[in-house]
Amino acid sequence: MVRWRAGTVAALRRQWTGAVELDVDLPDGTRMRALAYPELVGTPEPGDRVLLNAGALLMGLGTGGYALVVALPDRLPPDPPDAADTRDAGHLVKARYTPLQPILLGVDEEASPHRAVLADADDLGGMPVVTADLHSALPAILAGVRADAPHARVAYLLTDGGALPAWFSRTLAGLRDELAGTITVGQAFGGDLESTTLHGGLLAARHVLGADLAVVAQGPGNLGTGTRWGFSGVAVGEAVNAIATLGGRPVGSLRISDADPRPRHRGVSHHSLTAYGRVALAPAELVVPDDLDPALAAEVDAALAPLTARHRIVRVPTAGLDAALRASAVPLSTMGRNLDADHAYFLAAAAAGRHATALLP
Repeated sequence: MVRWRAGTVAALRRQWTGAVELDVDLPDGTRMRALAYPELVGTPEPGDRVLLNAGALLMGLGTGGYALVVALPDRLPPDPPDAADTRDAGHLVKARYTPLQPILLGVDEEASPHRAVLADADDLGGMPVVTADLHSALPAILAGVRADAPHARVAYLLTDGGALPAWFSRTLAGLRDELAGTITVGQAFGGDLESTTLHGGLLAARHVLGADLAVVAQGPGNLGTGTRWGFSGVAVGEAVNAIATLGGRPVGSLRISDADPRPRHRGVSHHSLTAYGRVALAPAELVVPDDLDPALAAEVDAALAPLTARHRIVRVPTAGLDAALRASAVPLSTMGRNLDADHAYFLAAAAAGRHATALLP
């Protein structure tokens, strides 16, 4: 449960879109690294008293290794401007029934300026949508898109399997100029647009943001237990179903690696095999780079063979993709491994982005 701490802000550290990193001095003389979301709790300043949820930091969790600011109790932020007039306020409640539930304007609700556009929207018109099970694939997919279609409008749909606030992602902050917009769906929040469901978010990507293609992936900090079904990224299979239901073109980015120390993630990760092989009921185009190391390529082919009854395996040439990955606007990292340490992983994601551009009209 919650491990509470109280302290005083000693200094502000890095800041990025929607988030502020800070040092907090505790009464016992220790110092704790913390993260605040100003949209939720206000902007901290040195000397402020803060209440913290310190559980993830004390447990030593990797991506979640911060204490999170729950409140600045002596300097609460003002109510949002629209709170006095509920006729114009949004009523989407996310992180529902938790103490910091935000109330947001949904892209398709009555008060939204996009309501008329989305009221009867029901089709993606063949828009390609790349699905990936890890947030770290996003910049690599974008690199593959930009290699062939530098001016394509790309929307990102952040699902709620990982971090709920889009503000947590430094990667996303660094990619703002690369994206037509971010849509936070389900319980996730903090995007340029808010959607109740992935279906609504996909339609908003097409009809509000005017995206040529989209990427669907959870936020950073995925949840996993080391079992076949106990992984939040399994929802990738449901994303394939949603895309196909709405008349889109699902493009599967496979989690391929010959560097992951865990056997279940070598070759094609068992999570990709479960999501696309068991959960996705609609067909997708699963992308494999065409010049993998021969031993790795043999592993990948063997793993994907049972999936060919439903899905189409697409071999994509990789010329130029390494250079595109090295020119990424943000650092590439997955599970602590950079591009050179896990080249196949990033190359597979970039190849999926390249294939999506090949499907553009």
